[in-house]
Amino acid sequence: MKIGLFGINMNYLAAPQRAKVIAQHAEALGFESLWTGEHVVLPDPRQPPSPADPDTPMAHPPAYLAFLAGVTNTIKLGTGITLVAQRNPVVLAKEIATLDLICEGRLLFGIGAGYLHQEFEALGVDFESRGPRTDESIDAMRALWGQAKPSYQGKYYRFNGIQAQPRPLQPEGPPLHIGGASPAAMRRTVTQGHGWYGFAMDVKAADKALATLKDARGQFERPDHLGDIEISITPPKPPTRTMLEDYAALGVHRLIPMLGFYPQETMMRDLEILGTELISN
Repeated sequence: MKIGLFGINMNYLAAPQRAKVIAQHAEALGFESLWTGEHVVLPDPRQPPSPADPDTPMAHPPAYLAFLAGVTNTIKLGTGITLVAQRNPVVLAKEIATLDLICEGRLLFGIGAGYLHQEFEALGVDFESRGPRTDESIDAMRALWGQAKPSYQGKYYRFNGIQAQPRPLQPEGPPLHIGGASPAAMRRTVTQGHGWYGFAMDVKAADKALATLKDARGQFERPDHLGDIEISITPPKPPTRTMLEDYAALGVHRLIPMLGFYPQETMMRDLEILGTELISN
């Protein structure tokens, strides 16, 4: 089981030098990956379905991961997740290609359609079209990364006669990990993703979601070059060795506990204990 950590750009760790210390400590302890959270804005006052208070700091993931890439050597760096429907995919493709080069192939590109309608409203992006915009964005970015003469014609995005250099280090871009448990997310995972990411799911919820993913595998054709689907889960509470074994029994490949589980005053020691329990044993 690979063990990552979620929230390296949030709350107390939104201060770069604090994140640097934790990132280097996590790398030394043998953690496999560090993942950012993302919301461009949060509604103020807080209202459903917002996941956090409006004053919760969340630093910009690509900028933060570029910084962390420069102060670490081997630990993988993931976006958990990038809400691609809120972005122009031509700009995002350049941003992620550059980040992939900076990370020297350590980047894991987690994406999702998004669910916070207030955020879409603030960005001037139609909330109801977020699903098809996400699908088009994946195809558009891969065209820019992989085609000799990039061209794309969709309902929302279209281009030809352009180049976007430099290309990412990984030929078709970094591994794509699809977030969300909707039927559309499961279909994207099967047809477009290298992996699937379930957030704040206990073992029972993960089991149910993976059954849905299995059904999607029976409905949609998976391209051979994508290989097996890598399953990542962030549990809703601090993990134990027993929990790890329960997730592993479901076929989970990566567990990504939240750094927010651990107070800043004891985080260094808490990570040592967590690493001993989940990695060393």
